[in-house]
Amino acid sequence: MRFSMQPRALRFRATFLAKALLWCWFGMFYGGVTIGVATLGQTISSATAEQDTDGRALDPEHAALTGLPHYKPQEAVSGTIRLWGHGAPILDFMGMLVKSWEEGFQKFQPGVRFEYDMYGTASAMGALYAGKGDIAILGQEIYRFETAAFERVKHYPPTEIEIATGSVDVRNFDFAIGVFVNKDNPLSRLTLQEIDAIFAYHEGGTATNIETWGQLGLTGDWADKPIHLYGWYEADIFSTFVERAALQGSHQWRCGMKEYKHIHRPDGTIYDSGQQILDDLAKDRYGIALSNLRYIKDDAVKPLELARSAAGPYYAATKETLINRQYPLGRIIPAEIDRRPGQPIDPAVREFLRYILSREGQEDIVRNGKYLPMQPEAAKRELEKLN
Repeated sequence: MRFSMQPRALRFRATFLAKALLWCWFGMFYGGVTIGVATLGQTISSATAEQDTDGRALDPEHAALTGLPHYKPQEAVSGTIRLWGHGAPILDFMGMLVKSWEEGFQKFQPGVRFEYDMYGTASAMGALYAGKGDIAILGQEIYRFETAAFERVKHYPPTEIEIATGSVDVRNFDFAIGVFVNKDNPLSRLTLQEIDAIFAYHEGGTATNIETWGQLGLTGDWADKPIHLYGWYEADIFSTFVERAALQGSHQWRCGMKEYKHIHRPDGTIYDSGQQILDDLAKDRYGIALSNLRYIKDDAVKPLELARSAAGPYYAATKETLINRQYPLGRIIPAEIDRRPGQPIDPAVREFLRYILSREGQEDIVRNGKYLPMQPEAAKRELEKLN
């Protein structure tokens, strides 16, 4: 943990250099992040309206599956598909899920074989633009500098296909970002605009920056109390996601925010940054924090419902609101492919991605129990990109 009071320009330059040095080690070139989450509006029907054959309400995952089409091959394909992406030699994050996709797909397309090189998101885009991979399945939203590196080599952007919804609270599986306050705080909800005004620095003083609890409508003893900020360090993927999803792309985090990194203990265990954040928030009545639901202990802190605008509606992070793209800080898993403008996608790659977005492919996600399936309308939109 560090208490950051550096001038904003210096902090931004330091953050940019840290990102560049880190990712150059993996063969990358530039800094930033691109968020692949697309909002579908507020008219998506509730998943809980779906019922099984006995009339019982389905859980959100299975309710989503009922709206997805079964996989029907458009053509017989053959050849080898080279997969790169989220994984590690020791922690094979997506290994079981991807293997189930491969096996399920081969029942329909027995002429296809796979080369599996999913040993890290950081190497996946480099493999794609170097011609060593056919699909890069990332463990998070693609960084801007990954897109820029691809464009520098290929002179056109990668094509992104969203293939899964991030989890509610599963570590290493793209969990949703939450905003939390101490249990004593009467606040119950925020908008993205308010998150921006709280966590990002803006010119204009109190007219554009929310610095006290009274500016959020709290009265009495709370009104003049300063807001204490807690979050991840600026170069963390969680911070870069929040920058794009809530801070309007700004890198200018407020000075004074306490920033956290994982602590690696001598016994080999990790004290997660998200856990550190909420542990400290539990001791600070006037704090507000970015973290995840998995780190709540003993109800000492509480999550806030979030909305894209003051008109609402406001949502908590649940499986249903993430699948339905209603919770504003939900996340997605992208598959990136190399598609030259005006040219068709490789037939085997196209059929495999169609399988992943089908009911069979999304059932594999549900059985795996880490990520969440795609909402049917979102899956339909992604399928259209494959045409």
